[in-house]
Amino acid sequence: MDNDLLSNLDKIHTTKLGVERIKNNLGLDIDDVVAWCKRKIKKAGSIIRKGKNWYVHVDNFIITVNAYSFTIITAHKEKNSK
Repeated sequence: MDNDLLSNLDKIHTTKLGVERIKNNLGLDIDDVVAWCKRKIKKAGSIIRKGKNWYVHVDNFIITVNAYSFTIITAHKEKNSK
């Protein structure tokens, strides 16, 4: 899977508020949220670009990354449609 997001993993970052939002949404108790997200992105089931964002679907999570700044905006658990 070759795309802009995977070829720019080194540029991925987030804000202090982003870290708190991701930890809260996913119930994570880790220090390096960005490294966690990068590991998830590398093993993603699918990466879809819609408009200005990448949506990474992996392990029942969706990680949203801005396509221009490579900022992780948020992450949340996928809602089961069943």
